[in-house]
Formats: sequence, structure tokens, C-alpha cells
Amino acid sequence: MKATDLKYPSAWEERRPALHEGVFFVPTYYHEHARELFPEWKEFFGREAPLAIEFCSGNGTWICERATADGERNWLAVEMKFERVRKIWNRGRCKGLENLRTVCGEALTFATHYLPEGCAEEIFINFPDPWPKGKHAKNRLLQPLFVEQLARVAKREARCTVVTDHHPYAAQALQQMQAHPAWEPIYGDPFYITDWPGYGSSYFDELWRSKGCEVRYLSFVRK
Repeated sequence: MKATDLKYPSAWEERRPALHEGVFFVPTYYHEHARELFPEWKEFFGREAPLAIEFCSGNGTWICERATADGERNWLAVEMKFERVRKIWNRGRCKGLENLRTVCGEALTFATHYLPEGCAEEIFINFPDPWPKGKHAKNRLLQPLFVEQLARVAKREARCTVVTDHHPYAAQALQQMQAHPAWEPIYGDPFYITDWPGYGSSYFDELWRSKGCEVRYLSFVRK
């Protein structure tokens, strides 16, 4: 089994939301009756269990580790780039992770049009694209619209954790989450920690730590 065994389920011109080989494909523009097209959790995972979502899953190292360690939860990886989705899919298959499923699509689009209200027990956003140039900061994921969707899909008392090595992005994430009345920081001032034993690692975590970057963990609770 290899990552390239996963094929996109339709031609580019014919793209529609589709469940294929345990991956739910979310096209960029077609969202008519979107939530009706997204499978029920029992159909998607083959069981009902508490749901944890990771947005920006990269190649899947972190979420595969977590799904292996915590078999009581269903784990949902959301990743936009198809080549990375293939790697997540392949890792999950090779490890026999029946509690892991993947969404191929952009995070805000998927959260807005497909995720039902109050479905997530915990949410993770690991090393989102920092868009480091100031003029590109508007493209960062942690913006008011996405924060609002996080609040909608999170259960009461659910936890949302953002991990980044890019300190301006950490500051923006904190500002946006604090600005929303549903979210409250878990940690006191400066509202992040730099060490989380047992959190797990990933390609980007190892990369930026090897370059001497300080990784910051910001956690919030859904009030």
C-alpha cells in the first residue's frame, strides 16, 4: 500500500462533495445542500464516539500518533493539500486506525458548510500557515469568521488548542480568540505555554525546533 493508491474521486470539472476510501472530499465552490451530503458520524467512522478534530493536519504524523494512543475517540484530520491527504490516508491504513478519517478541503469552507453544530469535544490547530509577511496576514486561518465557526462546532467546555512557532501569529490567534465571547484562555498571562510533555510531535514541530524556534501552545475553553 502506498499514498498514491488514493485517487481523486472525480475529474476537476465534475467535482462534488464525495466520500471515497474513507476520505471526504470538499470542493472549493460547490456547497449546495452541503451538510446533507456530509455523512453521519456513525457512517463515516463506523461507530459513535467523542470527536476530536485537527485542522491543518500536514502529513498526519501528529494525528496518527494521537489516534493510536487514544482509541476511545474518533479523530478527524482536515487538510487542504491532496498530496498531504494521501500521506495521512496511507499512514492511517498502514497503522490500522479505524478511528481516524480525513477531510480533503479548506478548513473554513469545511467548518462553515459541512460540520454540524456542537459536534467536537476537542479541536487542535497545529502549525497553521503563518503567512509571515505583514501584507499577507489577512490570509491566516485564525480570523473572526473561522473563530466563529470553531465556537459553533465546539461543545460546551470543549477545548481548542493552537500551536505555532510564529510569534506574530500566536499574538493574532490570541487576539482573535479573546475577542470572541465564547472562548476563554486556559493559561494566565502571557496566555501560552512553551512546553507540553506528551502533546506529540510532527514534521513542522521537529523542523522549527531544530532551527531554534520557540513553539507556543495556546489553549481556550468553550464557555
